[in-house]
Amino acid sequence: MKTPFLLLISLVALHSVTAQENLNELLAAGINDTKRFSENYIQPANDGLAYGINNSWSNNAKTSKRFGFSLSIIGNATFINDEDKTFTMNTADYENIRFKDGSTSKPVATALGHNEQDVVVEVTYDDPLFGEQTTDIILPTGIGSANVNLIPTVFLQGSFSPFKGTEVKARFFPKIEQDDVEVGLYGFGVQHEFTSWLPADNLFPVAISGLIAYTKLNGNYNLINTSNVEGSNQRVETETKTMLYQVIVGTKLKIINVYGSVGYIDGKNKTDLLGTYRVSDGFLFSEEIVDPFSIDSDTSGVATTLGANVKLGFFSLNAAYTIADFSSASLGMNFSF
Repeated sequence: MKTPFLLLISLVALHSVTAQENLNELLAAGINDTKRFSENYIQPANDGLAYGINNSWSNNAKTSKRFGFSLSIIGNATFINDEDKTFTMNTADYENIRFKDGSTSKPVATALGHNEQDVVVEVTYDDPLFGEQTTDIILPTGIGSANVNLIPTVFLQGSFSPFKGTEVKARFFPKIEQDDVEVGLYGFGVQHEFTSWLPADNLFPVAISGLIAYTKLNGNYNLINTSNVEGSNQRVETETKTMLYQVIVGTKLKIINVYGSVGYIDGKNKTDLLGTYRVSDGFLFSEEIVDPFSIDSDTSGVATTLGANVKLGFFSLNAAYTIADFSSASLGMNFSF
């Protein structure tokens, strides 16, 4: 059984977007239609991941002392909005796909949602021997079918202060392979405390910092064991790269501190359906398709965070809530040396 995080990656990687049991029919209907549906289906999941992997880069506006080092374990839950669970599918935008019930448009599940009733579409394709043919397929549902209403992320993060008022940060989620899914994450950031250069720094009760961070997530889903289409090296690769620009303001007391930040996330997502696919009608017709399509999308928006940090010697605990297009709650355990 996949964890929710790996399950989401597999969905983003088109585990259901291409509806593997119907992949042959979808590709026969045309790559353009398959790609168009996939773009709408996975966009909310890509957005949710982009926001989730950018939380809790900082847990305090004040940076560590020079040569200070800290290690953090960060857990994050990004909440799924109702409006991101469905998208309106309009058959006028498709060349060879129509709703079986005659509708021209209706809401259908994204990778984050769930179709309460099966949504059946009629796919038309050209057979070189028998001419125009049709077949019925059921559109894929999303992680809502497993009652998943949030996107969990967990990572390790370390920071080191080589200069006064400056911390260099790195975060890491080790590459994990489970079943046919492989996913990993890494990122780097720099936080600088502007108030550390004030003449009376120790007397000033508030710290102000700026942070810039880069994060990259890679996911790979092997289709060979689940695809119903003959071929070779069938897989889906997904990549999310983001930049975070953030201003942080907080108190700098000995034990309990509160902080807040305003930031901007700028991300790019790419999902590739790769490999060789021999599309067939099961009898005489066969067509070979290599690396069918690539999907590119952007994620951007403002994120505002409010949090608190409790420090007990070398150990501290912080909790934060982020308000954004995908809001989230974070909890971190931090060890400072």
